[in-house]
Amino acid sequence: MARTYAIISLLIVVPLGFGLKFYPGPLGEWVNNSLGGTAYVIFWCLALFVVWPRRSAINPIVIGVLVVTCVLETMQLADHPVLARIRGTFLGRTLLGTTFVWSDFIYYVLGAVLGRLWLSALCRLERRAPDAPTDRPDA
Repeated sequence: MARTYAIISLLIVVPLGFGLKFYPGPLGEWVNNSLGGTAYVIFWCLALFVVWPRRSAINPIVIGVLVVTCVLETMQLADHPVLARIRGTFLGRTLLGTTFVWSDFIYYVLGAVLGRLWLSALCRLERRAPDAPTDRPDA
């Protein structure tokens, strides 16, 4: 059931993330380039939770996503031809980014915190579901 909730959550986060990436309104540059990093981290937390939908996996997922995202941000300092070729595509720019900005780390941490809270909420929902298995052996 937690996997189902995570998939439903992804159906919300994916359009939200692309909406942030292409938002044209006030503070558009900040929303496109910084706030979108928060949705990016939440997306990957949810995507990995679909694969490992267990409460015990939440912290490793969130920490792993945060570390990998920070490494990808740091890789933007490199000007390697292979990275440039990947960044030349829409998917490459979306996944790897194009420019290094120190302040992005704040939004990645915010995404990790919100992702942790989101995954924990999914686990709480699962426990409250009427068809959720019980931990009591006599029930």
